[in-house]
Amino acid sequence: MSRERGPVFLERRTYRRRRMSDAARLMPILGAALFGLPLLWGMAGPPTSTKRVMFYVFSIWFVLTVLTAVISRYLRQEKQDTSDTGEW
Repeated sequence: MSRERGPVFLERRTYRRRRMSDAARLMPILGAALFGLPLLWGMAGPPTSTKRVMFYVFSIWFVLTVLTAVISRYLRQEKQDTSDTGEW
């Protein structure tokens, strides 16, 4: 009745690659949530200055761009490493 099971844990390289691809898929959702956040600031109390909101928006834009570039570079590097060795 009991079949022999494979290993419970994934190989470290495969696990990291999958988590990074998951992070790349979640970037648009994170961006939408962070860009929508200033819409809630006016409800909490006095209106927020436009300068502060614009600084926030461009800061978030910059941070998301840098994070996406880092994730993209990591995934591209991993793909090249696996194609050179013949592994999947």
